[in-house]
Parts: sequence; structure tokens; C-alpha cells
Amino acid sequence: MKKALVYLVFILAVVTIGALIGMNNVPGEWYQSLNKPFFNPPNWIFGPVWTALYIMIAIAGARTWLQSRMGGRMQLWGSQMLLNFMWSPIFFTMESPVGALILIVPMLICVIAFIIMTSTRDRISMWLFVPYAAWVSFATLLNASIVYLN
Repeated sequence: MKKALVYLVFILAVVTIGALIGMNNVPGEWYQSLNKPFFNPPNWIFGPVWTALYIMIAIAGARTWLQSRMGGRMQLWGSQMLLNFMWSPIFFTMESPVGALILIVPMLICVIAFIIMTSTRDRISMWLFVPYAAWVSFATLLNASIVYLN
């Protein structure tokens, strides 16, 4: 029962905080006015993608917490989560693609480092982070393209 509660808390916390940040940092007129690359996805795709990713991130976080609460993997998990939650306010609310780009690079490094550190200890958590790494890589390219085009 205790393990199930840890998973539930992680999923509810990550998805809820992510949703609240998303709802309070929506793309507005400023974002619409930016030049975007041809591969910029439609806005409706971000909600479902992030919901699925946040669930996978939360499960990996819960698994890591249950294995080693104060270990390096948990510290990486927490670091990438903090950077993740900071990105939307910097990009959309502060209207700073450059600031967001500066933030997303260490976030991607943390995500990749988590995958590497987890690969020999918890393959499930490692694989849960692979789609996240792919998405953050794409988001980094998108963010850098917006900086370049504007």
C-alpha cells in the first residue's frame, strides 16, 4: 500500500503542477507574432504530449524515490523537474526565448544524465525517460530555431 501511495503522490503532484504552470503560462499574442520554423507543431499537441510525459516522469521519479531518496539519480530527477517547471514561465510569461534556451540546455543534460545513471540500476525508469529526452531534444531545437528566427 505504501508504494502505491508514493506512485499516486508523484503522479498527482507532477501532473497537477505541470497543468497549473501550463494554464498560467499560455501562448498569447506575443507568441503568435513570433516567426516559427516549419516544423513547429500545432498548439493542441502540447497538452496531450506533456500529460503523457508527466505521467512517465512521475512514475520514474516514484521508482527512484523508493530505491534511493537522497541518491544522485533522485537529485537529477529533481533538478530536471525544477528546470522543466521553470521553462514555460520564462518563455511565455517573461517572453524570453533566449532565457528559455539557456534553461532548456541544462534540463536536457539532466534528462540524459538521468537516463545514463539509471540504465544499470532501473531499466524501466530509464525507458520511461527516453520519450522525454526525445521531446526535450525536439523542444531545444524548436526553442533555438525561434531564437534564431526572431
